[in-house]
Order: sequence, then C-alpha cells, then structure tokens
Amino acid sequence: MRLPPHVGEGLLGLPEASARGFVVFAHGSGSSRFSPRNTFVAEALQRAGLATLLFDLLTEEEAADRRLVFDIPLLAGRLHEAALWASRLAAVRGLPLGFFGASTGAAAALVAAAGQGDVQAIVSRGGRPDLAGSALERVTAPTLLIVGGNDPEVLTLNAAAQRKLHCEHRLEVVRGATHLFEEEGALESVVALARSWFLAHLHVKSDNVAAYVP
Repeated sequence: MRLPPHVGEGLLGLPEASARGFVVFAHGSGSSRFSPRNTFVAEALQRAGLATLLFDLLTEEEAADRRLVFDIPLLAGRLHEAALWASRLAAVRGLPLGFFGASTGAAAALVAAAGQGDVQAIVSRGGRPDLAGSALERVTAPTLLIVGGNDPEVLTLNAAAQRKLHCEHRLEVVRGATHLFEEEGALESVVALARSWFLAHLHVKSDNVAAYVP
C-alpha cells in the first residue's frame, strides 16, 4: 500500500479474525519496513489479533542524510500522518492505536504520542527515548521500554528517560540480549512483552482522533 503525503510504501498486516487493535511501527536508523526484527514482532502481534503497519519514515534519498535520520520532530510528524491516514482505512477504522518504536523510531513514537491523544500504548525495543526530550513529560500513553541486558549504554539512557515519564510505564531488561536482540530467544522475549502490553492497554474508545501538536 502507498501512504500519502510522502508517497511511502507501507505493509499493512491483518489478523485472521477481527482485529482488536492497530499497532504502527516506527523503525530506527539504518532500517526499513522490511526489518526482519520488526517483521517478526508484527507477525506475532497479528497472530494475537492485532493489525499492524510497517512503513518507511524517510525516502531512500532522505535516509542517506544523517541529519534527517535524527530529526525526531520530522519523524514524529510523519508517524502521526501515517497513523492518521491508515486509521481511516476500513480494515482498521475505529481500532485502538498503539506505537512500536525501535532505536530512533522509539523517540519519534513518544514525541508523536505526546502530541496526539488517541495513542493508547507505546512499546520501545532497544530505543532511544532520551531523544524525545521534553516530550517525555507529556506522554500519557502507557509506555513499555525494552532493553537488552548486554546493551549498557542504551540501558542507561532508557533508565534516565524513564524518570521523566509521568504516564504508566515499565522498563524491562532482557537478560543476555544485545542491542539488536539477535541472541537465541531474545526476540521471542520482546514479542511476549510487547504482546502482553498491547493487549492489556489497547481498548476501544469512542473519542475522536485528536489534533497533532508538535
């Protein structure tokens, strides 16, 4: 599927039965909508009854510019636009919305969620929530931070960011895992944590989609 306004390609995944929620993925620098790790998580969420959307926050040309890769307000704005556009599709219309962010995508998810009121849950995998800056204090969606136990620098950054969150939040450390969760069983642990978090917090509400405030 093609997502306006940036003509980006997206991969919409639907569960076999009726979906009970909609999770939009925001990948990090050096990755794309074809990320095998995010795809693994997305497919597991689909089996749990959640619809998913993987898409590219930047075009190929933009992704080559390191300034844009770390332009969190830009990434957050595009995440919001994609989620808003996709939420109007018949297959996911009215479903509670969640964000799953990895690396810089986690910061984009937090900033986007801080500016809109319809996001009900956020999961960060090996993310950089510290890059969300002051937006952390405005996040209201329950937030789960997942970090590898053998990723000490990112773990320190997540712990510092966690202290700025005023919403419901939790920091989960996957023992023996490094930044990419490539170790045996590490990504399965991420799936179990993310699935439980989303299923616990994504509930149908009658509220209208709120306007985005960057």
